[in-house]
Amino acid sequence: MAEGKAQQKSAYPLPAYNFHVTADGQSASFSEVSGLVIEHETLTYRHGLSDWEGETITRIRPMKHVQVTLKKGTILGQNFLADWLNAQPARGRALAISLCDEAGQPVVVWRIAEAIPTKLAAPTFDANANQVSIETLDLMVSGITVEHV
Repeated sequence: MAEGKAQQKSAYPLPAYNFHVTADGQSASFSEVSGLVIEHETLTYRHGLSDWEGETITRIRPMKHVQVTLKKGTILGQNFLADWLNAQPARGRALAISLCDEAGQPVVVWRIAEAIPTKLAAPTFDANANQVSIETLDLMVSGITVEHV
């Protein structure tokens, strides 16, 4: 028996290509977002009470900063990435990366409390290639949360 649209929608994963990024309420188009992980740092050490608790203790520290990479096509007259990097002092921004359904409505939103730009890479210039010009911005981020809408 064929599955209905609602059953397929709830049983199959969403495609990853339908997403949008919002920085401080300003929407921007990106071709790729990578490195978005929630990770806790672990610390293992030896201590003097090994008879009671074992030889080592492992502690989990609060979430650490991770590097997220944003890639965006170079568009004449749009300096969004360069302006953000060159802001003095470099300030953190709130980001929201939304994975959308076929209608363009957010379904899962990754919210970043603070994103600080650390590096802007120019596109690769190659006279033998016929590719789109892509800029890359690296961010150090903290305070990532996931919200299922």
